[in-house]
This record gives sequence, structure tokens and C-alpha cells, in this order.
Amino acid sequence: MTFGFDRNVAEAAFTLPRNDGCFAPDIADYLRELGESRPSVVLAFAPKAAGTYLRSAAIVATGGQLVRTVHAQGGRDASFYLPTFLLYYTAGIPARPLVTHVHMQALPANQHFITTLDLKPVLMMRAIPDMLASYLDMLEDDPLSPDNWLNIEVPANYKALDDRAKADFMIDAMAPWYVSYFSTWLAFTRADPDRVLWLDYDDFRADPANTLQSLLSHSGFARSRHECETALAAVWDERASFRFNQGISGRGRRRFTSTQIARLKRLLAYYPELEPWADRLIPPPSAVSPKRRPSAAA
Repeated sequence: MTFGFDRNVAEAAFTLPRNDGCFAPDIADYLRELGESRPSVVLAFAPKAAGTYLRSAAIVATGGQLVRTVHAQGGRDASFYLPTFLLYYTAGIPARPLVTHVHMQALPANQHFITTLDLKPVLMMRAIPDMLASYLDMLEDDPLSPDNWLNIEVPANYKALDDRAKADFMIDAMAPWYVSYFSTWLAFTRADPDRVLWLDYDDFRADPANTLQSLLSHSGFARSRHECETALAAVWDERASFRFNQGISGRGRRRFTSTQIARLKRLLAYYPELEPWADRLIPPPSAVSPKRRPSAAA
């Protein structure tokens, strides 16, 4: 099967951007026009923040199709693969709405790509210790599969480590990615607040339908609350296959020692811009995290 790609498509696909990911002005204008032609659902959640479950519900609600929009899932950090988007906008592949879920930092090249194609990413704010605790649970089943890794290699002797050593590994090796992830996305939000939607994990647990409705509306797919409830119900029974774990806030404080949490706080301190969100990213013991969302003023 052949497609009638015009010269613009070929130039966009084969003209390298600058080192920082910025496209040439004429190509950027072309890509922006394409991006405005079809909406999509772009979830850029960190791992273990209910992204897989919500993306599955979004597929049901929109009649969409899950699309891998990066070169390879085993390639970290994730960066979008332009030909996939060119197929979507110019050849109608897939014909259904594109839904994607990527564990991606808002590094400069990704920011340029998102802005140029007028993508509307959705993020989830969840406490880092809780996500790391959930990650630990996931690695118990299959620690040596690269599909389960995040920008690093899990050591071959991981299964032989005791619980303390596994937790140390999460803090020392995995946590830096999470801290950088929040730093890059919060900076991007300040620069372009209307482009990025932040969801709150506790709000999601309290009212999943409202969370899904907000996600879809931001992405360009208005759906009623009833449609969102129906979509969530349709995928709930299969949540185990989506790696939906316990979903309990505060479990990270019980899984990691005070010394390990202190090391995590030290990582956070390298990024002063995260200070307004410190109590949300690492909630204090026996405290209710403030229900604040990132904004341009933070």
C-alpha cells in the first residue's frame, strides 16, 4: 500500500531539527497546521500514577486507538517519533483518535515537539514515595524485563537483594528520574500554563469520572460524566492487566525508612523551583497533602 505523501511531509520527516529540537520555521509552521487538524490524547504520566488505567478508559470513551509514539519503549528517556504523527495527520493512520501514554520528561526537544504540533499533554501529581513503593511491587514479578525499567538497567542480582537494599536502589537509582521529571514539567507549565493539564492522584481516587472528563476535555474530546463512568466501568475488571496496583496514598512512608526519605528530600533540594510542591511530592508524616495544582504563579 502506498500513500500520496507530498513534498512537505518528506521534508518534515527528513529535515533534522536543531540540537535542542527546535524545527526550522517553515517546517514548524507546517507541523503546527497539521497538529491543529486532529486532536489526540497525550498522557505523559510518570510510572505508577494510574496512567495505563486512565489511558485505557480514554480509549473506550473516545473510540480511540493506543499508539506507540516513541521510537522504542525500551529507549529511555522517551522522545516522540515524528513519522508516527505524520501518518496520523496526513494519512489517517490510525483512523480512530490517537491515544498515547509515554513516561517522558519535558526536556527541551520534547517541549519543542509538543509546542510545534500543538499537543496538549496531561500529567498526574502523585507523591514520589508512593510511586516508588508501587514500582517496587511491579519489579517483584519481573525485575529483569527492560519493559519495566526507567532510564536505567536493573542489576542482574536484583531478586537476591533484601528489602532494604531494593528500597535503597529505588531511592538512589530510580528517584532521580522522578525528581527531574517533575522539575522539567513544572517549568514547562510555568512557561505555557494552558497547554499542560495537571491532575491530582487523590482527586482521581475520590472521583475517577471527573478526572477522566477533565482529561478528555483538555485533549479536545468533550464527554459527559455518564460516558466517562461507562468507560471506567468497562476497563475496571481488567485493571490488573493495566498494572493498577493498590492505589493507596501514604504507603511510601511505610515502605521507606526515614533515612531513605531524607535522601529523597536531598534530591528534591537540588531543584529550588520544586520547593512550593515539596509537601505534595514528599508528604510529611501523618499529614494531609495540600490539594494544590501547578500553575504559572507557582
